Amino acid sequence: MRVRGAIQDSATLAINSGALAIGTVATAGLGFVYWWLAARLFPPEAIGNVSALLSIIGLTALLGEAGLGTLLVGEIVRHPKKAPSLVAAAALIGAALAVGLGLAFVLGTHFVQSTRPIDGWLAGFIFVLGCGLTAFTMVVDQAFVGSLNSTGRMIQQVFFSVFKLMLIVIAAAVSQTSSTTILLSWVAGLLTSWIAVDLVTRGGARRLVGIPDFRLLHTFRRKVFDHYALDVTMQAPSIIVPYLVLVLLSPAATAAFSVLWMLVSTAAAIPAVLATVLFPVIRAGPDKSRHHFLLSLTASLLFSLACAVFILFYSQHILEVFNPAYREIAGSSLRLLGFSLLGSTLKFHACALARLGDAMRRASLPFALGGLLELGFVIAGAKLGGLEGLVIGWTIAVSIEGICIGLFWAFASTLGIPTRPSSEFVAQPPIQI
Repeated sequence: MRVRGAIQDSATLAINSGALAIGTVATAGLGFVYWWLAARLFPPEAIGNVSALLSIIGLTALLGEAGLGTLLVGEIVRHPKKAPSLVAAAALIGAALAVGLGLAFVLGTHFVQSTRPIDGWLAGFIFVLGCGLTAFTMVVDQAFVGSLNSTGRMIQQVFFSVFKLMLIVIAAAVSQTSSTTILLSWVAGLLTSWIAVDLVTRGGARRLVGIPDFRLLHTFRRKVFDHYALDVTMQAPSIIVPYLVLVLLSPAATAAFSVLWMLVSTAAAIPAVLATVLFPVIRAGPDKSRHHFLLSLTASLLFSLACAVFILFYSQHILEVFNPAYREIAGSSLRLLGFSLLGSTLKFHACALARLGDAMRRASLPFALGGLLELGFVIAGAKLGGLEGLVIGWTIAVSIEGICIGLFWAFASTLGIPTRPSSEFVAQPPIQI
């Protein structure tokens, strides 16, 4: 009976986490095939350049998204009737900001004579479009999670993976093997996936997005800023790492690094998904908060440890599967990269605790310091020990940050800070339209 009761208590968490996990696993499998084909059919320099560009797209989308998607995760469950207006306003703002930042990056790299991953104005246009589409996707995907309808996000992820794989096969078949071609397959696959989602769900994507209500969104401006500060300080360092590898080392090293980085990032999506779903689930049923949190943290740590051990023993085999040249480039220097997952798991769950306590602004400072630590160790490691030094520096920094921030918020939770809404949140009256 206790087991059955525990299962029933965790049903919402399990269903939504399960849908996101399925989408993540499918994306990982198809993504593996995508990058395997790319590694076999495209030169390492092209792979390295496009990997760096995709990391910058992710960063500009994160900056453009401005915490709006994370806001939707926590607020849609409280204001379901207003959700389409909120989603539309947030998606438009996020896409517009990302496009502006993308344009700034393209113009900036045009006047810098050093590393230029963007080759020509066509690549620049595709890059800027990718920035806007990625920010839009981040916001709407979070809206799916916030409405506890993670199946929609799962469908979009699967379609995106399938379409970009088809496009890169077509590109290789017609002997188009530049980094611009890979970037185009990525952006076109993202755009096509949303069209397909809307068709398959018979307008489900359009129903999620209504007439934008910027005035309604403006009432949440303080929380948007708080979520934004926490999102950027926590995620920006990991997003920009492949670009740092390109700048500090070489395109060939970036190509080899990106293979293991892709696997680690995919594995990190599982604890990230569990921590993200905690936010709306606990908001909807705070009486089971401790049970949900411990279940999520334990499962995430065990999963992360298993992935770390796997990468430790099989990193070189994985590189050789993609391209024998990658093993020659990287050797055994990437074998410790998987252990950074343990620190990342602690970071994700500490972030969830901060959001649940409406303490995003206070939490952003330690995450910002941790981000500086990560970037500092990455740069120092690359200068002192090349690719292996970079990996060791990153792993040590993420572990230190995860342990310190995890202990801080674990202590805070004993005071009841994160497991219930703050007094400010409780006192906020319902929105009147």
